[in-house]
Amino acid sequence: MSAVIEISGLRKTFHTVRQGRRVAVDGFDLLVEAGQIHGFLGPNGSGKTTTLRALLGLVRADAGTMSVLGAPSPERLADVSGRVGAIVESPQFFGNFTARKTLRLLALAGGVPTGRVDEVLEQVGLRDRGDDRVKGYSLGMKQRLAVASALLKDPELLILDEPANGLDPAGIREMRDLMRSLADAGVTVLLSSHILGEIQLICDHVTIVSHGRRVAHGRVDEVLAGFDQHEWRVRVAEPERATELLGRIGVSVAAHPDHLLVTGVDDAEVISRTLGEAGLWVRELVPLRPDLESVFLELTGDAGHPALPRQVDGAPPDDQVIDLDVRGTQEVQA
Repeated sequence: MSAVIEISGLRKTFHTVRQGRRVAVDGFDLLVEAGQIHGFLGPNGSGKTTTLRALLGLVRADAGTMSVLGAPSPERLADVSGRVGAIVESPQFFGNFTARKTLRLLALAGGVPTGRVDEVLEQVGLRDRGDDRVKGYSLGMKQRLAVASALLKDPELLILDEPANGLDPAGIREMRDLMRSLADAGVTVLLSSHILGEIQLICDHVTIVSHGRRVAHGRVDEVLAGFDQHEWRVRVAEPERATELLGRIGVSVAAHPDHLLVTGVDDAEVISRTLGEAGLWVRELVPLRPDLESVFLELTGDAGHPALPRQVDGAPPDDQVIDLDVRGTQEVQA
């Protein structure tokens, strides 16, 4: 597969009055290949949004090389901007405009046929609310509108920063289905999100960043497999005797109040046969496989404290901007 996004050695620092010099991205690498739904994960303040801004020409990188659809970024980003749709950070729109008027103006400004407006409203589930003023929209509806704006150009590459923000469970599922349908149609999607369960469900590849550096990347199943301890939860009538029997064959067993935790066994048959031959019948034998959340917490912080730090991601918090045109110009809507 060909590379759609390539980032190598990206570095970006910011200077603020309160914090002084701050390294937001420190030698970061990213590779997204054609046809992937690629999850881009990291705690708040890890450099995700700064990376996306630099890639789209919204901030100037201090070092590193980047390309989008084969074009060096930001030098030749304009050559491929018509093939890229993106939303970065919180969507902002003119409150007195309707969704349909907002998208029509963006279509006219971008040279996109206005017939796309109804199509993208349908895609994001807003067609029936397209003539409502945006100021009456919920956060989730504004997020849908932002995604619709990114889809106007019928892009080959879609870059979405927290697209499920503010959505209810039904909306999250609809967004998941939309991403899958776009991928099936050949669109490459780079998806940044804090909803790790959704990333695991929808993405085939993932990159995890912490403190501005890449700490994991690859196929989701391969990343998870790297943290698989081959653990099993076992419930049996005589746990002490079961512990002794399993210990004799060199298996690690930890006793818990209502179960045994067996580690280092590839095949469940080893456990069931060892206990069964001694007349101990297993009541429960469940594999405990790592999920993306547990791997994420282990890579980015204390797994015993799942609350992630509340920090500003990358840049000072006073420029909450959504990029709708991907040509290095920030478009701010009141």
